Amino acid sequence: MNYVLDTTLLIDHAHGMPAAVDLVARLFETPNNLYSCDAVVAEALSAGTDDQRGALRSMLDVLEYVCLSPESSAWAGESRRMHGSSSRRTLGDALIAAVAMSNNATVITRNPADFEAQGVPVLTYG
Repeated sequence: MNYVLDTTLLIDHAHGMPAAVDLVARLFETPNNLYSCDAVVAEALSAGTDDQRGALRSMLDVLEYVCLSPESSAWAGESRRMHGSSSRRTLGDALIAAVAMSNNATVITRNPADFEAQGVPVLTYG
């Protein structure tokens, strides 16, 4: 399976949230493609203590980092314009959704509505 790990999962894992810790353990027990991207890295490392950011960096280091093509970036902009102008959906969410769309991946998040409106598969926890 292909999964994009949303920032919520990484932060919850770093904070020791049991549902996030259990899910991450299961993801690494079976063969999966686990993706990160620029939006997740920037969001994850934009706050927290040194120890929390260190834990996040360790997790980010084992994920496959993927970049968007110009076409996928344009899709993110269009998706945000079409689905996000009247909500709290951020550009980061649209970029993460585009990574999922372009890699046939499911976004793993605690905030499914942020991605479902953009038409990408979602797996939630917690």
